[in-house]
Amino acid sequence: MCSLSANMLLPTKLKPAYSDKLGNSTNSLLVANTRSKRKNQSVVPMARLFGPAIFESSKLKVLFLGVDDKKLPPTLPRTYTLTHSDITAKLTLAISHSVNNSQLQGWANRLYRDEVVAEWKKVKGDMSLHVHCHISGGHFLLDLFPKLRYYIFSKELPVVLKAIVHGDGNLLNNYPDLQESLVWVYFHSNVDEFNRVECWGPLWEATSPDGHRTQTLPETRCKDECSCCFPQVSSIPWSHSLSNEGVAGYSGTQTEGMPTPNPEKL
Repeated sequence: MCSLSANMLLPTKLKPAYSDKLGNSTNSLLVANTRSKRKNQSVVPMARLFGPAIFESSKLKVLFLGVDDKKLPPTLPRTYTLTHSDITAKLTLAISHSVNNSQLQGWANRLYRDEVVAEWKKVKGDMSLHVHCHISGGHFLLDLFPKLRYYIFSKELPVVLKAIVHGDGNLLNNYPDLQESLVWVYFHSNVDEFNRVECWGPLWEATSPDGHRTQTLPETRCKDECSCCFPQVSSIPWSHSLSNEGVAGYSGTQTEGMPTPNPEKL
């Protein structure tokens, strides 16, 4: 195919010897370019995996589903569902009262489980953002590389948080104190080492790849009905029940078959 295209572009008055030489040169150049492209294609995944994670607002699509982009989360539940397309390299962020299940129905999502879901919570009067990632469990392919998946999620989460800050910018502009809210990251895994909860500090710091992270448990909500904790029940159908030595009284919901994130002993 390449040889045919090169011969069709040659002038008819060129000498045969020169034409052959030029044709061979053109073919060599095409082969070299093809090899170069293949080499570059093999480098791109490595760069995406080990290079810096960069947020590009032009690749973010934001959907507001039944929520006001200016109302403070304590007024109504506020949940984020973020998914990524490997084909278009674009992010889709849905902002709603509960997880946007329609984003999670495709076969690719069920296979890769690379979605991130998060929700605002008020516990004893303090706002915090709770982020959930699925590391392993569900099918054997996810169980092959839990350490690599944990690394990738940890590396990409600052980009996810930047997408949330950018997509819900009106809310954060109207309530700048939310930037000081603590971010809690729940890694869900059937491997104890990666089944954990981490505090990534205030939101403005958590968006940085160099932010300070500690393994600890979030504040527990009041046992009795109160006005200082909201919402009463999580909108995310993943385990929130964090039972651990020395930690008791955490009230939450637990999904069948999903392990409970337990921080390692501090």
